[in-house]
Amino acid sequence: MAVGFAQWGNDLYTGRRSYDIVGHRKWFYLGSIVVVLLSAVLLVTPGLNPGIEFRGGSEFVVSGIAGDRDQQLAIDTVQSVAPGESPEVTNLGSDSLRIQVAELTDEQVNRVGDALQEAFEVTEDEITTQFVGPTWGADVSRKAVTGIGVFLLFVAVVMTFYFRNWRMALAALIALGHDLVITVGLYAGIGWEVTPATVIGFLTILGYSIYDTVVVFDKVRENTADTLDQSRFTYAEKANLAVNQTLVRSINTSVVALLPVSAILFVGAAILGAGTLRDIALALFVGMLVGAYSSIFLATPLEVSLREREPRIKAHTAKVLATRAAGSESGDGSATPVVVHAAGQLRPGTHLGQAAQPKRRKSAR
Repeated sequence: MAVGFAQWGNDLYTGRRSYDIVGHRKWFYLGSIVVVLLSAVLLVTPGLNPGIEFRGGSEFVVSGIAGDRDQQLAIDTVQSVAPGESPEVTNLGSDSLRIQVAELTDEQVNRVGDALQEAFEVTEDEITTQFVGPTWGADVSRKAVTGIGVFLLFVAVVMTFYFRNWRMALAALIALGHDLVITVGLYAGIGWEVTPATVIGFLTILGYSIYDTVVVFDKVRENTADTLDQSRFTYAEKANLAVNQTLVRSINTSVVALLPVSAILFVGAAILGAGTLRDIALALFVGMLVGAYSSIFLATPLEVSLREREPRIKAHTAKVLATRAAGSESGDGSATPVVVHAAGQLRPGTHLGQAAQPKRRKSAR
């Protein structure tokens, strides 16, 4: 299996095997639009479930529980003091419960603490109370949005200067927005609380996604450097070769990154219960998976769509296609580069291995 995968990767890099990802970009656009719309619906209904750090309120942690951690008992205990409350109860570790409610008065906090102590048969030292004011929560929310905005602006500026091409920066930003909306939408659909750890996870997956996209774009820039100096391949075909050449690298990187994140997600959700590990691991897992998809199937196709609007690229593509059509009609095989595929069909313009690579000019000595 390892040999087969290595050979498959080598065939993709040399061009002996090629998947027309850029050529079928409309299908990938359609799939992404559908998923983004579904995620947007989830952001409205049911919407995000902000944690106490964002909405403010009171939090009780009952530790050292010897028997069964009955969440309904915790809910009933809180409601016996504050009937109008709808507390959120989650397990922490192996012997603790976290109960979060809206803002309570000092008297209610003391009464709830005493009631929880009696209900779970723990000591006063085993119940901790935390209060988060709405002003602090609003400040955290504002800083989270500001952090994401600054990150996206920084990415746009750096990529524009690095690639000397604003179209690559725009395509990367659209792909990042795609990753963020889907990740946050899924988070809303699952209903897990959005905590500061979740926001850290969102920022981390944006960094991962842009890194993968930059690697692919770097290969696109290398392959398309001499596009206008030749008439055998279109810009889209050269960009598609770059995607195929980086496909194995993207798969390997994603698998290696997802394995430890999957372990953290399992430990955080199944063993330790709700907490920082679970919050950040879910955002990382979904974001890395979606980011790997967008780097391959969305970012480069978007960049190609933008570049093909340029008059020079549009004219060059028309010239290449016209040359092929003329060569096919005249029967001159030299005018039309073709490759015989397993299906026996002749497909003009398919990549011809190293012949499709950009030629490097020798420096004068």
